[in-house]
Amino acid sequence: MIDLQNTFSDFESRKIIILGDVMVDTYLNGSVTRISPEAPVPVVKFKSRESRLGGAANVALNIKALGAEPIICSVIGTDEEGDQFLKILKENNLSDKGIFRSKNHTTTVKTRVIGNNQQLLRIDQEEVKPIHTDLAKYLITLVKELATTHKADAIIFEDYNKGVLVPELIHEVIRFANEKKIITTVDPKKENFFEYKNVTLFKPNLKELKEGTNMDFSARDKDAFLRSVEELNKKLNPKHTFVTMSEHGVYINDASENHFIPAHYRVIADVSGAGDTVISVATLCLASGLSPKLTAEIANLAGGLVCEKVGVVSVDKEQLMNEALNLL
Repeated sequence: MIDLQNTFSDFESRKIIILGDVMVDTYLNGSVTRISPEAPVPVVKFKSRESRLGGAANVALNIKALGAEPIICSVIGTDEEGDQFLKILKENNLSDKGIFRSKNHTTTVKTRVIGNNQQLLRIDQEEVKPIHTDLAKYLITLVKELATTHKADAIIFEDYNKGVLVPELIHEVIRFANEKKIITTVDPKKENFFEYKNVTLFKPNLKELKEGTNMDFSARDKDAFLRSVEELNKKLNPKHTFVTMSEHGVYINDASENHFIPAHYRVIADVSGAGDTVISVATLCLASGLSPKLTAEIANLAGGLVCEKVGVVSVDKEQLMNEALNLL
């Protein structure tokens, strides 16, 4: 019998590197009582503005909320938005030792307009282009140094297709991690989907799995689903494939076993950031020695919990542990 309380306590000894695209998530909050006479759109009466850490930095917030030590490795611009990112990083007591500022990079900002606790519109301020070779080499060296110095338990690749995770960086960090027996987990996007070979855990959502394998099927068609997973495994050879399927729950494999885990009933307010929470929890569970099946069950609970809240938020460790103790 697994002692989940000890497992959650064990998170506090873990050090996790998060490598990938960071951004600022800004929220314009207000109320809606009428439709504009100028166009068929709601009029939002502004109440407040709030900016939070997003992308790989939100994964770091989740890792920190779970009690572990996160180390972000990424690139931001020398722009005002980059200044804002570092300010929010400091406010959240997160280190900037793995952050590089480049005049050739634009700091991504996602602005969400929220009316009556519902997202009405998102505005993306960004310039997407791959980082140059010299910067990729610098990041490779930086990740290796930080992983060695801090005795990292895992490296999370958080790919938002914003340009930080280029193939040469991905390949060399995976090679290094496997050599040092460091867990590697991946939250992929389409652009680099098949660059992540031989990782510990590969976590696409259902849409990404179908796009990546070029197969279309219903989540209820388990045979077709498993054929798609088999195709992915042939190309990438991950130790575990972990697929999130929204209301259909999650899937994970363990050697030759397939585990389909149903979703728990939730009142969904916002799915933003749920994937960040799932990869964070899954990584810490694996680092703490949990089985793939139990890892998926706890990560599934965590993803559902954050969907009950508006905006990109971190998981509540106590709430997650209590729910896991009650349901698993």
